[in-house]
Amino acid sequence: MQDGDGNGWVSLPDGTRRWGVYGAAGLLLYATDMTGTGHVLLQYRAGWTHMGGTWGIPGGARNRDETPLEAAVREFREEVEGDLGEFTVIGAYEHDLTVWRYDTFLARTSALLPFRPGNSESEEIRWVPVAETAALPLLPAFRSTWSHLSEDLTGIGNRAGPGTPTGA
Repeated sequence: MQDGDGNGWVSLPDGTRRWGVYGAAGLLLYATDMTGTGHVLLQYRAGWTHMGGTWGIPGGARNRDETPLEAAVREFREEVEGDLGEFTVIGAYEHDLTVWRYDTFLARTSALLPFRPGNSESEEIRWVPVAETAALPLLPAFRSTWSHLSEDLTGIGNRAGPGTPTGA
Protein backbone atom coordinates (compact mmCIF):
# COMPACT_ATOMS: atom_id res chain seq x y z
CA MET A 1 0.00 0.00 0.00
CA GLN A 2 1.38 3.34 -1.02
CA ASP A 3 0.91 6.47 1.02
CA GLY A 4 -1.54 8.98 -0.39
CA ASP A 5 -3.58 11.83 1.01
CA GLY A 6 -6.73 9.69 0.71
CA ASN A 7 -5.53 6.95 3.06
CA GLY A 8 -7.51 6.82 6.27
CA TRP A 9 -10.76 5.58 7.76
CA VAL A 10 -14.13 7.30 7.49
CA SER A 11 -16.79 6.59 10.12
CA LEU A 12 -20.32 6.23 8.80
CA PRO A 13 -23.47 7.21 10.73
CA ASP A 14 -24.29 3.50 11.28
CA GLY A 15 -20.99 3.03 13.16
CA THR A 16 -19.19 1.15 10.38
CA ARG A 17 -15.91 2.33 8.93
CA ARG A 18 -14.74 2.52 5.33
CA TRP A 19 -11.24 3.00 3.95
CA GLY A 20 -10.61 6.17 1.94
CA VAL A 21 -10.94 9.74 3.16
CA TYR A 22 -12.20 10.81 -0.30
CA GLY A 23 -13.94 7.53 -1.06
CA ALA A 24 -12.52 4.54 -2.86
CA ALA A 25 -12.61 2.89 -6.27
CA GLY A 26 -11.85 -0.42 -7.91
CA LEU A 27 -11.49 -2.02 -11.33
CA LEU A 28 -13.41 -5.19 -12.22
CA LEU A 29 -11.82 -6.63 -15.35
CA TYR A 30 -13.92 -8.78 -17.66
CA ALA A 31 -12.83 -11.02 -20.55
CA THR A 32 -14.06 -14.11 -22.33
CA ASP A 33 -12.19 -17.34 -22.86
CA MET A 34 -11.98 -19.22 -26.16
CA THR A 35 -15.42 -20.80 -25.58
CA GLY A 36 -17.06 -17.41 -24.97
CA THR A 37 -17.42 -17.89 -21.21
CA GLY A 38 -17.19 -14.60 -19.33
CA HIS A 39 -14.63 -14.27 -16.53
CA VAL A 40 -13.83 -11.55 -14.00
CA LEU A 41 -10.44 -10.91 -12.42
CA LEU A 42 -10.65 -11.23 -8.65
CA GLN A 43 -8.24 -10.61 -5.80
CA TYR A 44 -8.01 -12.88 -2.75
CA ARG A 45 -7.26 -10.45 0.06
CA ALA A 46 -4.35 -11.21 2.39
CA GLY A 47 -5.33 -12.19 5.93
CA TRP A 48 -3.81 -9.06 7.49
CA THR A 49 -5.95 -6.68 5.38
CA HIS A 50 -9.40 -5.38 6.29
CA MET A 51 -11.78 -8.27 5.52
CA GLY A 52 -8.83 -10.49 4.64
CA GLY A 53 -9.55 -14.03 3.50
CA THR A 54 -12.25 -12.90 1.07
CA TRP A 55 -12.43 -12.31 -2.68
CA GLY A 56 -12.97 -8.85 -4.11
CA ILE A 57 -11.54 -6.58 -6.75
CA PRO A 58 -8.31 -4.61 -6.74
CA GLY A 59 -9.11 -1.17 -5.43
CA GLY A 60 -8.63 1.29 -2.63
CA ALA A 61 -8.64 4.87 -1.41
CA ARG A 62 -8.94 7.82 -3.77
CA ASN A 63 -6.56 10.70 -3.38
CA ARG A 64 -7.88 14.26 -3.41
CA ASP A 65 -6.60 15.03 -6.92
CA GLU A 66 -7.83 11.82 -8.60
CA THR A 67 -10.99 10.97 -10.45
CA PRO A 68 -12.56 7.69 -9.35
CA LEU A 69 -11.33 6.00 -12.56
CA GLU A 70 -7.77 7.27 -12.05
CA ALA A 71 -7.84 5.89 -8.50
CA ALA A 72 -9.19 2.52 -9.66
CA VAL A 73 -6.45 2.15 -12.28
CA ARG A 74 -3.70 3.28 -9.86
CA GLU A 75 -4.89 0.86 -7.19
CA PHE A 76 -5.07 -1.96 -9.75
CA ARG A 77 -1.49 -1.32 -10.79
CA GLU A 78 -0.36 -1.25 -7.14
CA GLU A 79 -2.07 -4.52 -6.21
CA VAL A 80 -1.75 -6.54 -9.43
CA GLU A 81 1.39 -7.39 -11.38
CA GLY A 82 1.07 -7.79 -15.13
CA ASP A 83 0.47 -5.67 -18.18
CA LEU A 84 -3.00 -4.13 -17.95
CA GLY A 85 -2.60 -2.89 -21.52
CA GLU A 86 -5.66 -1.49 -23.26
CA PHE A 87 -9.07 -1.83 -21.71
CA THR A 88 -12.52 -0.42 -22.32
CA VAL A 89 -14.76 0.85 -19.54
CA ILE A 90 -18.10 -0.85 -20.20
CA GLY A 91 -19.95 0.24 -17.09
CA ALA A 92 -19.72 1.76 -13.64
CA TYR A 93 -21.49 1.26 -10.36
CA GLU A 94 -21.48 3.87 -7.59
CA HIS A 95 -22.18 2.69 -4.05
CA ASP A 96 -22.98 6.03 -2.39
CA LEU A 97 -23.26 6.12 1.40
CA THR A 98 -23.64 9.93 1.53
CA VAL A 99 -20.42 10.60 3.48
CA TRP A 100 -18.41 8.00 1.54
CA ARG A 101 -18.68 6.18 -1.78
CA TYR A 102 -17.09 3.34 -3.69
CA ASP A 103 -16.94 3.46 -7.49
CA THR A 104 -16.58 0.16 -9.33
CA PHE A 105 -15.56 0.32 -12.98
CA LEU A 106 -16.36 -2.62 -15.23
CA ALA A 107 -13.61 -2.85 -17.82
CA ARG A 108 -13.22 -5.25 -20.70
CA THR A 109 -9.92 -6.63 -21.90
CA SER A 110 -9.35 -8.56 -25.11
CA ALA A 111 -8.18 -11.77 -23.40
CA LEU A 112 -7.62 -13.52 -20.07
CA LEU A 113 -4.31 -11.75 -19.56
CA PRO A 114 -1.80 -13.21 -17.08
CA PHE A 115 -1.78 -11.43 -13.73
CA ARG A 116 -0.36 -12.21 -10.29
CA PRO A 117 -0.23 -10.49 -6.89
CA GLY A 118 1.57 -7.17 -7.09
CA ASN A 119 1.97 -6.49 -3.38
CA SER A 120 1.31 -8.01 0.03
CA GLU A 121 -2.39 -7.02 -0.02
CA SER A 122 -3.12 -9.81 -2.53
CA GLU A 123 -2.62 -13.49 -1.78
CA GLU A 124 -3.96 -14.53 -5.16
CA ILE A 125 -5.18 -12.95 -8.39
CA ARG A 126 -7.40 -15.18 -10.50
CA TRP A 127 -9.78 -15.12 -13.46
CA VAL A 128 -13.09 -16.59 -12.25
CA PRO A 129 -16.05 -17.51 -14.46
CA VAL A 130 -18.87 -15.00 -13.87
CA ALA A 131 -21.26 -17.87 -13.07
CA GLU A 132 -18.96 -19.13 -10.26
CA THR A 133 -18.23 -15.79 -8.59
CA ALA A 134 -21.19 -15.73 -6.16
CA ALA A 135 -20.14 -19.12 -4.72
CA LEU A 136 -16.82 -17.69 -3.43
CA PRO A 137 -16.37 -16.12 0.02
CA LEU A 138 -16.73 -12.55 -1.24
CA LEU A 139 -15.81 -9.37 0.57
CA PRO A 140 -19.19 -8.35 2.07
CA ALA A 141 -19.30 -4.97 0.30
CA PHE A 142 -18.45 -6.65 -3.02
CA ARG A 143 -21.12 -9.31 -2.41
CA SER A 144 -23.71 -6.58 -1.84
CA THR A 145 -22.97 -5.07 -5.26
CA TRP A 146 -22.29 -8.31 -7.16
CA SER A 147 -25.92 -8.72 -8.27
CA HIS A 148 -25.83 -5.26 -9.90
CA LEU A 149 -22.42 -5.89 -11.45
CA SER A 150 -23.27 -9.36 -12.75
CA GLU A 151 -26.47 -7.99 -14.34
CA ASP A 152 -24.34 -5.46 -16.21
CA LEU A 153 -22.05 -8.27 -17.38
CA THR A 154 -24.93 -10.41 -18.70
CA GLY A 155 -24.79 -10.56 -22.46
CA ILE A 156 -21.52 -8.64 -22.79
CA GLY A 157 -19.81 -11.74 -24.19
CA ASN A 158 -22.18 -11.61 -27.14
CA ARG A 159 -21.44 -8.00 -28.04
CA ALA A 160 -19.12 -7.32 -30.93
CA GLY A 161 -15.63 -6.12 -30.13
CA PRO A 162 -14.17 -4.48 -27.05
CA GLY A 163 -15.04 -0.93 -28.14
CA THR A 164 -12.84 2.11 -27.79
CA PRO A 165 -9.90 1.64 -25.42
CA THR A 166 -9.76 4.00 -22.46
CA GLY A 167 -6.59 2.89 -20.77
CA ALA A 168 -3.12 1.83 -21.66
